[in-house]
Amino acid sequence: MLELAVVLLRLAQYLGAMLLLGVPLFFAFRMPTSDAAVERWPRKTLLIAAFATAIASLAALVLQTAVMAGSMTEALKPASLAYMAFDMEIGRAFLARAVVAALAGVLLLVLRPGRATWIDLTVLGLVVCASLAWTGHGAATEGAPGVVHLAADILHACAAAMWLGALAALGLFLTIPHGDPERDRLTHDALHGFAGMGTLAVGLLVATGLVNTWFLVGPDRLGALLTTPYGLLLTAKLAVFVGMLALAASNRFVLTPCLHRALEDESQKPSAISALQRSLVLETLLAVILLGLVAVMGTLAPPAAMMM
Repeated sequence: MLELAVVLLRLAQYLGAMLLLGVPLFFAFRMPTSDAAVERWPRKTLLIAAFATAIASLAALVLQTAVMAGSMTEALKPASLAYMAFDMEIGRAFLARAVVAALAGVLLLVLRPGRATWIDLTVLGLVVCASLAWTGHGAATEGAPGVVHLAADILHACAAAMWLGALAALGLFLTIPHGDPERDRLTHDALHGFAGMGTLAVGLLVATGLVNTWFLVGPDRLGALLTTPYGLLLTAKLAVFVGMLALAASNRFVLTPCLHRALEDESQKPSAISALQRSLVLETLLAVILLGLVAVMGTLAPPAAMMM
């Protein structure tokens, strides 16, 4: 039961971090500035993400204390929690994530939507995403190689947020009641604007994923991908990632051009928008599955650790 709670809390933190970085980043730098964009700013969604991330991080801090102390009773003692939160690196990461996520929630409550607000939230989202590396395998490597591994883990989390957060923003935009030509064109421009961000995110994910695999699996242990629980989950993660790439390519090279043509032909618009909605829903579902796999992987020993 405790293990399931750890996995679910990890998933909640991953989902929250992806939204807190990816959505404001997309609105700040890839969303065409307009009144319609401000109207579709998903304040409520991000508020839920911010405070859910803060609560999940604090709960994960308590659970981590219970794992190390041996019982939940011991974990709830102020001395045990204080030691974990302030004297251990993993505890400080949980605490920092909770504080920064809560701060993002406060800013969402008091600031008006606009580019300056989106940039401020992007900076906080970067801190939340970066903190994930200190509660995962990236912080376990020691010495100079550990700096490289940790940096790769941070970039991997931020790149994932660039993609998945923008994906969430696009999905929200496609819920706009269509028929207003200006809003339909804004939807197309938002999809088109995602192209550059998506390409950068995929490049970073592949590069940092290779670095992480080098440290966690190793070139001489590739057989472990099919013989260990961690390896099998990593293989499944790669398969899901390939599926997301296929959908993203279809969105960029087939469905977005179809929407562009439909802007000039009202009869084609409903089918073009429906096709994009179905594709984005499926891509989002795959993204949640991928993060679920990562949440489980974070609780398992990687092949490199098992064979040392």
